[in-house]
Formats: sequence, C-alpha cells, structure tokens
Amino acid sequence: MFNSLSERLEGAFKNLKGEAKISDLNIANTVKDIRRALIDADVNYKIAKEFTDKVKDKALGEKVLNAISPGQLMVKIVRDELTELMGGTEANFNSSGNPAVILIAGLQGSGKTTFSGKLANYLKTKKGKAPLLVAADIYRPAAIDQLTVLANQIGVEVYAERDNKDAVAIAQNAINEAKTKNKNVVIIDTAGRLAIDETMMTEVANIKNAVNPTEILFVVDSMTGQDAVNTAKAFNDRLNFSGVVLTKLDGDTRGGAALSIKYTVQKPIKFVSSGEKMETLDVFYPDRMAQRILGMGDIVSLVEKAQEQFDEEQAKKLEKKIRRNQFDFQDFLDQLQQIKKMGNLKDLMAMIPGVGKAIKDIDISDDAFKGVEAIIHSMTPQERANPDIIDQRRKMRIAKGSGKQMSDVNAFMKQFDQMRSMMKMMNNMPAGMGRMPGFKR
Repeated sequence: MFNSLSERLEGAFKNLKGEAKISDLNIANTVKDIRRALIDADVNYKIAKEFTDKVKDKALGEKVLNAISPGQLMVKIVRDELTELMGGTEANFNSSGNPAVILIAGLQGSGKTTFSGKLANYLKTKKGKAPLLVAADIYRPAAIDQLTVLANQIGVEVYAERDNKDAVAIAQNAINEAKTKNKNVVIIDTAGRLAIDETMMTEVANIKNAVNPTEILFVVDSMTGQDAVNTAKAFNDRLNFSGVVLTKLDGDTRGGAALSIKYTVQKPIKFVSSGEKMETLDVFYPDRMAQRILGMGDIVSLVEKAQEQFDEEQAKKLEKKIRRNQFDFQDFLDQLQQIKKMGNLKDLMAMIPGVGKAIKDIDISDDAFKGVEAIIHSMTPQERANPDIIDQRRKMRIAKGSGKQMSDVNAFMKQFDQMRSMMKMMNNMPAGMGRMPGFKR
C-alpha cells in the first residue's frame, strides 16, 4: 500500500546522505521533501505540515552521536513521529461481556460484511470466543446470503430475519438468541450507508442506542484516501465510534487514510484487513506500520504469523528427521502448507527488512507453489518418503503426471538435495557456530 510513499521518503533522506552533521539547510530541504511525499500520499496539508514541523524541531534539537549519521537519525525521528501520528500504541479491543456486542458501521462497499466474517473468525480462532454474526442489513437483498457464505467458511452461526424490515428489532432479537445459545460475542453487520443519508444514519444510531454495544467499529476502504477521513468524521459525530478498521490495504492506494484518520477523529485504528481470505485480518500496531512505511520490514509480525501455524509436536518430529538426514518430500510439502496458511506470499516477504522494495514490481502469486506441489503430488507415497529412490524412469513418470517438463523436475530435485545438504551441515555445526536453533546433538 505504501510503496510510493516509501520511495518518496527514501528520496528525502538522501538529502542527508554523506552529511557529517545536521544543519538548518539540509534539514529544511529534507523536511520539505517529506511534506511533499505526505501530501502526494493524500494526507491533508494541515496534518502534513504539523507532522513535518515536529520532525524539524526534533531534528534541530538533537545532537548526533558519533555512531549515528544525520540520515539515520532523521529516519528514527520520522519513524517515531509516524508511530505517534497513527496512534502510538496498539489499541485495546474489548470483547468481554455476556454477550459482548460489536456494532459494524461504514459506507457502502467499504468491506463491512467481509470484515464481520474476518472478525468472527479472529475471535473464534485466536480468542476462544463463540461469536454470532447478525445480518442487520435490511436493504441489500444479497447481504444475508453473503454473510451466510462467509459464516459457513469459518463455522460460525448467522442470525437473520429475512421478512423483518426493522434493523433495530433484528439486533435486539439477535442478542436474546445469543444468550439462549451461549454465544458470548454478537457481531452486528449493518447496512452500508452514505453520511448524507439522514434516514439510514438515524437507523444505525438507533441500533447503537438499543443494544449499547461494547465496541463500535467504523470500517474504512483505505483506497478512498482523504474522502474516507472526511466520512469517518461525519460518522463519528453521530456514533462516537470506538475504533477504525482499514480494509483493502492490498489495493493500489496512497495510504493517506491510515496516516490521517487517527489525527482527524481521535479514535484508534484497531484492525487492518487485506484480501478476501478470512485469515487476512491483523491487529493494528502503529510502530510496526511505521517501520514498514520506512522500508524496515516487520519481523515481529512475521514471527507471530509463523508461531500461529507452529505445531510443537510436529516440529519435534521434524527436528529428529532433519538430525537423521531423513527430511523427505512429504515433510517439504507439509511445510509449504504451513507457509500458505500464514497469508499472501508477497505480503509476507515484504515483512523482511529490505525485501519489500526489491519485490515491489514483481508479481508474486499465491499460486507460486503450485508447480512444486504438483510434482510432489505426482510421486508415490514410497517416493515421497525416500527421495533417493527416484531414478530417471520415475522422474519421467512424475513429470508426465504433474504436467511439468523433465527439466522442471530435475531442477526441483536438485534444489531439494541442496536444501537437505544445507540442513545437515547447519545441524552438524558446533554450538554458537550457526547450528539450527533448538537442535541438540
């Protein structure tokens, strides 16, 4: 999402490259470029100016340590100020109650219904909750069907009344249903509305007053930029919502909404969402987002995603197999499945410092592993478990079965052998010399 802004900021920092110290002149030039970069990213001029004024004041007030160059110091100052601009720290999300009631509001097409499904999945899988999704959109004919499809994907119940045109009554009835069925979180998906639509704005305000929600989340399509910020203000004036959700972060957008919305409405961003998969919902961490904007990656989030898919028992078995040099194609396939569950491949790679910029123009599809998977699936169980028995005749059959060329199979087999050799070498190293973490000899 922030590729263009990241490039512009990197260009701004080049003003300080090679400078021995910070001066009024080089800071002024850098700050001017930062301000332009923010405005081009659809950040309101007033916000951009206030931001860069703070950066300038801090930069001129700093004494550069010998170990830190002026450019490095400026990056740190901008990172800290970006973090503050987006909220400073992770915002609390309250899902406690009997039941907790989460009211979802936003514009038409902002991604409310998809987010409602993602939130239910998040609360079920990561917080151990028993959510009930509520279809309170009485205007869009397919709204109930869409929510039902999403709910079926994640194994969550939906409360709907197809013939009832009273959204307030539906919400109240759903809460009673949740109590009867021991559901401890109710997520109410309301109709998309325009800020200027007084009737529908009144309706969502009436739902709020009737159900007294634990959280009110305003869903914003981040691709709408500054318009999203202005709309958020109009909704906040009526609902006094507790937090913001930014959707479609994987789209071609300049990022102005993420940088401006906290400042404008003084409400925290609580979640960010990208893509259609139910797993693609993340808690919003201002410091991590600031690092990603500045091309520093986000190793913490990458590790957390890996840990979510980590199976301790399976890892112990895998460790023993690697120690005995018995890592096989089935093990490799299992690890691929774990990686795919972590999310979009390009987004994952962008979390590695320095990689985001290198791959920004490269199309990395989620289908990148399909060729390898097809080759392994074309092997017999015996071949998967015993890579060394695969001779030329078997390779020909595997190539034919996977729809690949013989050269593709040979290349994959060679890479697999190299990987096994590397694992064996790392495992045999003495402690402290790079042996694989946690492996005992």
